[in-house]
Amino acid sequence: MPVSLFEPRPKQVCPLIRLFMTSTDDNMLGTLQRIGAVGPEVIELFDYLEDTPLWMKDEAGHYEWANVALLLNFGLKTRADIIGRTDYDFCGEVLANQYRMDDERVLRGERILSRVELVGRFNHTARWCITSKVPLRDAAGCIVGTAGVTRPLPETVPADSTPMGNPSSPLSVAIRYISQNYADRITNDDLARVCGLSVRAFERQFQAAYNSSPHDYIRQLRVRMSCSALVFSRKSLADVATEYGFADQSHFTKEFRRFMTETPRAYRTRYQQRTAT
Repeated sequence: MPVSLFEPRPKQVCPLIRLFMTSTDDNMLGTLQRIGAVGPEVIELFDYLEDTPLWMKDEAGHYEWANVALLLNFGLKTRADIIGRTDYDFCGEVLANQYRMDDERVLRGERILSRVELVGRFNHTARWCITSKVPLRDAAGCIVGTAGVTRPLPETVPADSTPMGNPSSPLSVAIRYISQNYADRITNDDLARVCGLSVRAFERQFQAAYNSSPHDYIRQLRVRMSCSALVFSRKSLADVATEYGFADQSHFTKEFRRFMTETPRAYRTRYQQRTAT
């Protein structure tokens, strides 16, 4: 069951969410008020969109709201980890520059609809997605921010096959290989071989580029990739452990706690929907 991050549930609609509701002719907020519904109850549904990131930003490009899918895309634990930050904190300069140029077009009143683009992820890769963005306006009609939604293209090629950064770098081949095979056993010999480097040279360059050993990078990637299954599926912890390359549930729990500072069960429980009593 996907989760809600409204913990505790807010009593009022936040300003940018209110703007999002009023940014089209078919006024969502007005409809909700006519039937006596509370705005956050509807906004909460966006957290149930698996693999469909949705966000709102202010004029300067700072994130003001994001759904669970975007948090998982960036490998974040809570909404507070993204609020006030920008794409430059998550996506690298090349992609972030493109996103900012698009945001500036939207801030001038344009709508960007069904654009195919690369969207950065937490594991130093990007995948091809279909993105739409619209302006957010205040009650006077002035544009005060942007809202966007994206979804991955059908996987005619592996979704994580495009590394961010310099695609001609030997390490790009390693990142692609890891992204496609992280659930399998991968050695530094394997990675050095696909990069055309000696093991020593590969290890040195990888540590310098990603501030992590290849072994720790793979371990963390397995944990991060497992988060989506914990949030959006009812698979047992043992099944999740097997699917994402852990020896068993005990190994999964140990590694998950190491990187996320909580157990997989606690993480899943924290994200389960709270129902009113």
